[in-house]
Amino acid sequence: MKEANKREWSGILVYLECYKGKLHAVSEELIGEAVRLSQVSEDLIYVAGIGQHMERIQEALDGYPVAKAYLYESEDEYESPLYTKIMAECIEELKPAIVLVGGTYEGRSLAPGLAVRFQTGLTADCTGLAINEEGNLVQSRPAFGGNIMADIVTQFSRPQFATVRPGVMQKVAKNEQNVTEYVNKKVKKESKEIEIISLKAEKSEKGITEAKIVIVAGRGVKKKEDLEMLKELAGLVGGKLASSRALVEKGWMLPKEQIGLSGNTVSPDYMITCGVSGTVQFMAGMKNTKNIIAINEDPKARIFEIAHYPMVGDLYEIVPELIRIIKERRGDR
Repeated sequence: MKEANKREWSGILVYLECYKGKLHAVSEELIGEAVRLSQVSEDLIYVAGIGQHMERIQEALDGYPVAKAYLYESEDEYESPLYTKIMAECIEELKPAIVLVGGTYEGRSLAPGLAVRFQTGLTADCTGLAINEEGNLVQSRPAFGGNIMADIVTQFSRPQFATVRPGVMQKVAKNEQNVTEYVNKKVKKESKEIEIISLKAEKSEKGITEAKIVIVAGRGVKKKEDLEMLKELAGLVGGKLASSRALVEKGWMLPKEQIGLSGNTVSPDYMITCGVSGTVQFMAGMKNTKNIIAINEDPKARIFEIAHYPMVGDLYEIVPELIRIIKERRGDR
């Protein structure tokens, strides 16, 4: 990595992920995290985004405590070489000490190329950020299969790049008194070695990260066939079935259905955990859940420490009874 004069670099830059005039939720979460970091570092907050209908993005940004926003109107959808070039020029101009990027497909493609250009460090898939006494960004992320948390610091080079998992950070409230300076630019058409002819959006079901209600199967589920009972409960309440790491390792559930440091981070309105003990690895992936209903036979299970509605008992007795009551109240036979 290239050592930089840190005095020349200041501010926090958030990369805005934009798609046809809509701002990705993770971008707003990162603005919120930038605000919290700036309360310690006293840095100004900048944002930059590329896409179509950027006037809508400007409307979405109004009210956030952002000092300066660079909005690039482009006819092209996301292309790594083009977007990397634009963002590199923006970073050269602003010289931010920190650059935050969403841990999405787009962000994971963009951030590494930028880090290479500036010969600096990148910490991917962060679940926590902080500023240390030296003013460096402490980037926390799961390591060794999610069994430990690693704190990483880019001590000498700048900027400090971090991609952050969607759903981990919290948004901040807007205030109409906040005034942002907007820099609007038009991206020029360039000849490209690779050209995208067309993009086709395929319909897909919402996953566990978008669900308002999540039913979680844990180690207390004895057989794979017993998941059908939990799927039925999820269907009755309009939720999604997810699992702890244990069932993914058994091959009973898919990795995309796993909650935890080595899986997904979720923040539903309601979560019902069934046979989940509540390891640190699991609870880190659902800490922002609004209402937690926990079912476990062990009264000392760690999940009860954070549960709003603890239920000590056998899931094989409680879940069928829940299903019966719901069906009865719905008038189902």
